[in-house]
Amino acid sequence: MNALLFGRPGEERHAVICLDDLIGLCDLTADQVHAIAEHEHVADPLAAALGASLLQTEDGSERLRGIFEDDIRTAVRRHDIPHARHLVSTLRQFLHEHPRARFHHGA
Repeated sequence: MNALLFGRPGEERHAVICLDDLIGLCDLTADQVHAIAEHEHVADPLAAALGASLLQTEDGSERLRGIFEDDIRTAVRRHDIPHARHLVSTLRQFLHEHPRARFHHGA
């Protein structure tokens, strides 16, 4: 997706980064960013920044796994099974892409 250009006619225009760009920079998928936004009750751009920031910390991938698990539990409590299934798929993809977030047995 192309960035939007803002400015008055005849003035220098400035490129503005779009959500797709942010998602591309944060090492998360759009579904993962949406799940973070849902959990934290924030807009997707802020969720992308939060996710990217967490991935840079020692336990960030595990904390993100916890966010996705909380979202799944919330969807199940609401009896929103299609959304819960989608979130499970989102979590599975996250665990595949970020092995540090996987459960560790017998540590």
